[in-house]
Amino acid sequence: MSSSATAPNKPGDHRHDESGSALWASGGTMFAGVLMMVNGILGIFEGIAGIAKDDVYERVGDYVYKFNLTTWGWIHLVLGILVAVVGWGILKGASWAKATGVALAALAIVAQFLWLPYTPVWALISIAIGVFVIWALCNDRSDVAGP
Repeated sequence: MSSSATAPNKPGDHRHDESGSALWASGGTMFAGVLMMVNGILGIFEGIAGIAKDDVYERVGDYVYKFNLTTWGWIHLVLGILVAVVGWGILKGASWAKATGVALAALAIVAQFLWLPYTPVWALISIAIGVFVIWALCNDRSDVAGP
């Protein structure tokens, strides 16, 4: 007989949650960490492209949030590095990473909204990734003692 079948639930053990939402959010947290790392690395590449050759992206006419494309390159490079590092922290289970991940995902959503006219499809995909990351990190209860 398996000892796990008769062992009482430990604090934070959500395997027997009736709704399954805790397990889903826990798996979602790992996926959010991977998405943050991938999105951060792509942001780094996006930033390098904007810095190295600022004619890679189409110039936008009269846009309220218009910056020099080199400036956008630096914004994406720095944000990409931060997002990738925090994604790594989430995968390693660092205590600081979840709250920082929510804050950086929110900041990345704002940056992608402002970047929307330059790469509309990718900006919308990045915004959707950011929304999922925020949801997964806010719903992860692995550090909260359960019943």
